[in-house]
Amino acid sequence: MHIDAGVPSERIPLSGASGYQGVGADIDIYPDGKDAAPLIGEVKGRADGSGWKIISRWLGINDLLFLVKDREPPLIVMPWPVHIRLIGKRR
Repeated sequence: MHIDAGVPSERIPLSGASGYQGVGADIDIYPDGKDAAPLIGEVKGRADGSGWKIISRWLGINDLLFLVKDREPPLIVMPWPVHIRLIGKRR
């Protein structure tokens, strides 16, 4: 989907199970081009959405959801179109 959106990316062989390039991630995303360090991504899928239904409810109609834990940087959840909009601005 990143490639279709014009964002260079590549799926890690064996979905990260092999520890490819020293990490167990699923995808490398290159919003600043292939010569720059990639964003390293993990992908989790559930057919029925179990595990994150509450996250979807919290996000609601908003563009971004910030999950904040004391003394930690926030985690940010966003729908695909928002992600591509942000990544596209970086290219």
